[in-house]
Amino acid sequence: MSNGEMVLESSDFLVSETDGKGIIRFANEDFCKYAGYSLSELVGQPHSMVRHQDMPKAAFADLWDTVQKGGRWRGFVKNARKGGGYYWVYATVFPFTSCDGTQGYISCRKKASKEEVEEYTELYKTMRAGE
Repeated sequence: MSNGEMVLESSDFLVSETDGKGIIRFANEDFCKYAGYSLSELVGQPHSMVRHQDMPKAAFADLWDTVQKGGRWRGFVKNARKGGGYYWVYATVFPFTSCDGTQGYISCRKKASKEEVEEYTELYKTMRAGE
């Protein structure tokens, strides 16, 4: 597996659903493709399994703080791929009630532009340096 970047197509739309503790309940085909996992490998696992080490802890602290209060979080995320490599997305995460009545979170992602990736790569380096 390549350790390089896998760039989304403009038409790609990655979706995942977690329970209230961040355990994956569903992932669509695009999410599986970019993460490099099959759906059966993802379901039941913590969503943090795709967290890239370059992501600052503060970004996820803000995400969880926002969605646990019922808000909608938007931001740029660098995710790790199975076996190496990474991909950048612009994510929107929000709380919802599943059809079975349980509370959880939905994350929808689309392609981040080259300029956005460059900007957030530098910002996240600065944020991680302060951790």
